[in-house]
Amino acid sequence: MTQSSPDVSELLLAWRNGDQQALDHLMPLVYDELRRLAAGYLRREHPGHTLQTTALVHEAYLRLVDQTHADWQNRAQFFGVTAQLMRRILVDHARTQHAAKRGSGALKLSLNEVVGKTKVKAAEVIALDDALAELAALDPQQSRLVELRYFAGLSIVETAEVLGISPATVKREWNTAKAWLYNQLKRE
Repeated sequence: MTQSSPDVSELLLAWRNGDQQALDHLMPLVYDELRRLAAGYLRREHPGHTLQTTALVHEAYLRLVDQTHADWQNRAQFFGVTAQLMRRILVDHARTQHAAKRGSGALKLSLNEVVGKTKVKAAEVIALDDALAELAALDPQQSRLVELRYFAGLSIVETAEVLGISPATVKREWNTAKAWLYNQLKRE
């Protein structure tokens, strides 16, 4: 995601303006990157996860196609939205998987376990999602920043570009959000 691709940005703008053929040309250009993003998500999941990389990419693609009011600005924003969709898919999947296991005991986890790019269980994904929802209620920008930095893997500069803030603000807000999430997850 660090490479700049004017073709991707141009196709996103054309798609935003209603050119459905632009989407057909866009997907081959971003497919490998979407697979890398999906594989990164799935590496953090517990062994034996039932979703495969290709299935996650295709589900995200289907949800992207349904984006009728997307205001595509650039490549970084596109990958940020895609990462958010993939996160939603994994959380939905985790909630479905976890529904049968409710009441199985107290959940203990740390921010390092969940946000430290380790393998996570369905309950941990749900706990992180719940904490992010609480953070979004308090500070939507910090919640979005976590999605872009952690889930989308955007750099500080790319995150700043998507959010329209300075890189220094991204660094400061990222540290604050991590500390807040750590405290929330620790309370679990």
